[in-house]
Amino acid sequence: MATINPYVNFNGSCEDAFNFYRNVFGGDFEYVGRYKDMPSEKPISEADANKIMHISLRISKETVLMGSDTHEAFGQPCVPGTNISISVNTDSEKEAENIFNSLSADGQIIMPLGKTFWGSYFGMFTDKFGINWMVSYDYEQEA
Repeated sequence: MATINPYVNFNGSCEDAFNFYRNVFGGDFEYVGRYKDMPSEKPISEADANKIMHISLRISKETVLMGSDTHEAFGQPCVPGTNISISVNTDSEKEAENIFNSLSADGQIIMPLGKTFWGSYFGMFTDKFGINWMVSYDYEQEA
């Protein structure tokens, strides 16, 4: 069964925000990745290299708060107030495809579903109602 978690974008303050959230909720970061660590054909400036590409903080057994700093080369700009997406994590590629294809109908696909360097089957879109979504299946759960 799919799980749903909030995904928040920032204009360069993601690390500060997540350190604040960790102080409030406790816990440890499950993952911290920076733009400099990611393979890309698109150049990353020195100013953007240490920005957060992805971070996750477990809030409870069921909930993970995730976030990143936006980067103009990789998607839409961050606009405060609309800088949140719903992240759906599925139990299979098939479930990811069904949810992605159904929810993205008549919407705008930002990143088609595909295998990623971080070990997920992942895609992003904005649905026909203007809601941002991320759909993911993590291959590590197969082990």
